[in-house]
Amino acid sequence: MVVGVLTLELFLGEANSLKGKRKILKSLLERLKHKFNISVAEVGRQDSWKHSTIGISAVSGETSHMDSILSSVVNYIENHGGVEIIEIQKELL
Repeated sequence: MVVGVLTLELFLGEANSLKGKRKILKSLLERLKHKFNISVAEVGRQDSWKHSTIGISAVSGETSHMDSILSSVVNYIENHGGVEIIEIQKELL
């Protein structure tokens, strides 16, 4: 069993308030959950309008499959309008 953990620092350029940030993040996180069957949550920088830290985890039977899932998640977020990835931390356990 392989557990993948991804921590992403995000910049949300379109957010003008905490309410705007919540709207952008809620939409993104729900789409990620349904598209990739992963667990995802905001885990840091909740008080900042323009920045967020999200945590993502998934389980697979193979390391190569886990790498593929996490890479697909990063690519999906990079192509999501209004969200820019500042930092990526990936762990396979």
